[in-house]
Amino acid sequence: MSQRFKITLAYDGTNFAGFQAQPNQRTVQSVLEKAVNKMSKLDDYITVHGSGRTDSGVHALGQVVHFDFPHEMSANGMLRGLNSMLPLDCEVKACEIVDKDFHSRFTTHGKRYMYRVARGEFVNPFKRNYTGHYKFKLDVERIKQAMPDVEGTHDYSSFVASGSHVKSHVRTIYEATVREDKENDEIIFEFFGNGFLYNQVRIMVAVLLEIGNGRRDIHDFLRLYEVKDRNEARQTAPASGLYLKEVYYD
Repeated sequence: MSQRFKITLAYDGTNFAGFQAQPNQRTVQSVLEKAVNKMSKLDDYITVHGSGRTDSGVHALGQVVHFDFPHEMSANGMLRGLNSMLPLDCEVKACEIVDKDFHSRFTTHGKRYMYRVARGEFVNPFKRNYTGHYKFKLDVERIKQAMPDVEGTHDYSSFVASGSHVKSHVRTIYEATVREDKENDEIIFEFFGNGFLYNQVRIMVAVLLEIGNGRRDIHDFLRLYEVKDRNEARQTAPASGLYLKEVYYD
């Protein structure tokens, strides 16, 4: 009788073409499925189901996946077995055996993303793959004043990239915060919501940075909700600064 495993993953997205399997591309899903199927030693292919996709270059501190494994094995044995075969830019942080009604995507009730912005006139070579970069003047107090406008239930049509095929752009953000990491000269954003649209976090960060720079009114989010026009939001922050931090379940 098969067992359903819930896996929490961390990965450096720099050399992955995103999470979802793609032909002739190195992805998190394909790397993980290769390891799982090698462990099963059966002809029946085991598919790994993720809580959602991350794009090329996006990182994860707490991505969650599940799969059904045909042999009896302890959670600790699965964790150690997978980590012995996974590449160094992907690690299983936690593993547990769950009921068959658990689904990493369909039973989640929220996700938390973090976005790191490096300051400074020039790009730090040791941060280029792990932060966005903003060399212009920033008034963080202006951004803090704008953050409450990000929260709540809104139509985020102005903040979704082309290529999204979802029927509704209405989402709820429970918490949106920004803080300064003065020691590392970074600005750290966090967003906790019931779900996020394609590139939504990266577009919101780009708008918030323009608010901090004075290029936008502090409450421009309220206007963008009304116009529902992606072109009005303009920029998209780089993938390198984005982290899927945590996925929440009941």
